[in-house]
Amino acid sequence: MRSWDSFSKQELINTIEKCNNLSALNLNKLTWNYIKSIIRNKDCIFKLIDIANACINLRHWLSHFKTSTTIVISKPNKSAYDSSKSYQLIVLLNTIGKLFEKMIGEYLQFHTISNSFIHHSRLGDLKQRSTIDAGVILTHIIHSG
Repeated sequence: MRSWDSFSKQELINTIEKCNNLSALNLNKLTWNYIKSIIRNKDCIFKLIDIANACINLRHWLSHFKTSTTIVISKPNKSAYDSSKSYQLIVLLNTIGKLFEKMIGEYLQFHTISNSFIHHSRLGDLKQRSTIDAGVILTHIIHSG
């Protein structure tokens, strides 16, 4: 089995820059804005990378990252609140665990696309694939058709 390439400083930075500073507090009360300020410290960023790489190399996801809390919020302007459809569930996860999951997702998506594991016509939920790409493909099919 081929080994997993270690995460780099740039991968962590690129991943966290995409995180919305306005998102709600997470389970450990750390905001993305706070994590972004933490990684300005060189020691902190390399400790986070070490933890992410250790999780992959040891094939172990820390139980701390698996913990979640669900908050139930009633939806506004409902005539009755006797149905589950009248409520919105918000799941709070560990911020650092979410960061590592995002890094793993980026890594997996890059390698599945670059190794042609996903058909070239697949567009949904993939990086570097947009509605413009869908329009170009559709135009090509119509013209060749």
